[in-house]
Amino acid sequence: MTRVKGGTVSKNRRRKVLKQAKGYFGSKHRLYKTAQEQVFHSGAYAFRDRRAKKRDFRKLWITRINAACRINDISYSKFINGLNIAGITVNRKMLSELAIDNEKSFADLVIISKNALKNGPKKEVKNETTKTEKSDKQDLTSKTLSELKAMAKEKGVKGYSTMKKDDLIKELK
Repeated sequence: MTRVKGGTVSKNRRRKVLKQAKGYFGSKHRLYKTAQEQVFHSGAYAFRDRRAKKRDFRKLWITRINAACRINDISYSKFINGLNIAGITVNRKMLSELAIDNEKSFADLVIISKNALKNGPKKEVKNETTKTEKSDKQDLTSKTLSELKAMAKEKGVKGYSTMKKDDLIKELK
């Protein structure tokens, strides 16, 4: 049997690896075996560090926000808690940019946060009618189809026997 050397396929594969290893130090960009090993490691490092970069930036933003908070006589954790109580949702990247570029706006946010911490969460006024409507709706949805049909029969709803559950609930309201 004749010998098969691979020829251009092997050469192209090696050339591709060496092209990816271009710029590496020493033999890592010249020799195929070491270049291939370094390319594998580089891929793993790139994958890991794409995730680590997100963590690093979040730490940086928090550090900047904390520094700006300390200037305004409040701690970072109290500031964030106050914003949450006040119902303001701004991500840390934008807060960091505000702290650097627009100190007055950041100071306004600090005042809002302090007031929210002092006054506590806002209490919502609920109407009793909406409360009872919601409980009625939940009661109807928790019932079975046969129970709903019996209720429809008592109330005199026409065509209740062929209706689906959603239609029965609408008719019974």
